[in-house]
Amino acid sequence: MSEKYHPTGRQIAAARTLIGMSQPELADAANISVPTLRRMEASPSEASGLANNVLAVQVALEAAGIEFIPPNGGGAGIRLNRA
Repeated sequence: MSEKYHPTGRQIAAARTLIGMSQPELADAANISVPTLRRMEASPSEASGLANNVLAVQVALEAAGIEFIPPNGGGAGIRLNRA
C-alpha cells in the first residue's frame, strides 16, 4: 500500500477504469456510497473527502492490483502491479 501518498481524483478514476471496475463495484469494495466516490473522482487534485474514505478506496484499488505513482518530476500516475 502507498504510504503517505494521497491519490488524486483523476488517478482514482483512471485506476478504476484500468481494471474494469464500475463505480458501484468500487464503492461497495471500499464500503462507501457511489455519490462519495463520484465526488472523489471529480477532484482534479488530491481526492476530496474524509481521509478514511479516500484510504478505503486506495486500499481497495491496490488490492485489485493498482499501484499509485506519486508525482516525481514526470507527474502522478497509476500502473498495474504485476507482482
